[in-house]
Amino acid sequence: MKRINMHLGPLALLLTVIAICMSTLGVLSVSNAYADKRLADRYAETVRIRYELEEQGQQYLKEVNAGTVSPEEEKVFRSGDYTLTILLEQKDGDYVPSLWKIRRDWEEQTEINDLWMGG
Repeated sequence: MKRINMHLGPLALLLTVIAICMSTLGVLSVSNAYADKRLADRYAETVRIRYELEEQGQQYLKEVNAGTVSPEEEKVFRSGDYTLTILLEQKDGDYVPSLWKIRRDWEEQTEINDLWMGG
């Protein structure tokens, strides 16, 4: 009987490299999924706040047109970092919005840490 010599060194090296690559891709996939979930949660919170402001604004407009609330020149609703500003005008006996704007409150960052100023 003749013996066949098999060299398992290159095969073992190839399988090791494949295992390392697959492990790395798995870790990257999990971290990417976690980042996507955080971004989706932030977006969901933003949409929830905006819908809440829209609901408050629609309720105010309904009450003004029903006559249960007197109209204000400018009505402002706040929720979280967001502000809804409504300006009303009267047309054909009803009040309609001339401005309906949702914006996020923002303050300019005046201090920049660790920035090299030259010299």
